[in-house]
Amino acid sequence: MNYQTTVSLKEEEKAKTKKKEKKVYNSKPTPAFIGASWSALLLGMVSYCVGLWNADMMLNEKGYYFTILLFGLFSVISVQKAVRDKLENIQVTEMYFGISWFTSIAAIVLLTIGLWNADLELSEKGFYAMSFTLSLFSAIAVQKNTRDVAYINNELETNEDED
Repeated sequence: MNYQTTVSLKEEEKAKTKKKEKKVYNSKPTPAFIGASWSALLLGMVSYCVGLWNADMMLNEKGYYFTILLFGLFSVISVQKAVRDKLENIQVTEMYFGISWFTSIAAIVLLTIGLWNADLELSEKGFYAMSFTLSLFSAIAVQKNTRDVAYINNELETNEDED
């Protein structure tokens, strides 16, 4: 015998539809956080580059460190993009995902090896390491903020069109 009431059947249907609902992110990053992220990115990159400009090292060595900065920035943005795409159920190949992680780690390892073997004061090595780290972290934050704002704006437009 089935003793379920109509009310309990409706509750079960609601529970099933709730499970199928797409996860919606509804909180945009604040303008202060967006500004802080961009400021940190510019501060890290400019500091690193000014340090290179004023460094007493050969031009090819400066080029190596500058290339590592650009390589690292691109790599971490690729990782963030791939992680976010997977979160939003956008197809990402495992090859791209793996290469993004590999290149991010490679950039950090190459900077570490370069600084370990460089004829620089310990304080200079620390300066380059910290400005590099600040640049990478803030690049991830800027990319995340950009994706969050675009995603939420797209959801709001979609919801307005449905209404």
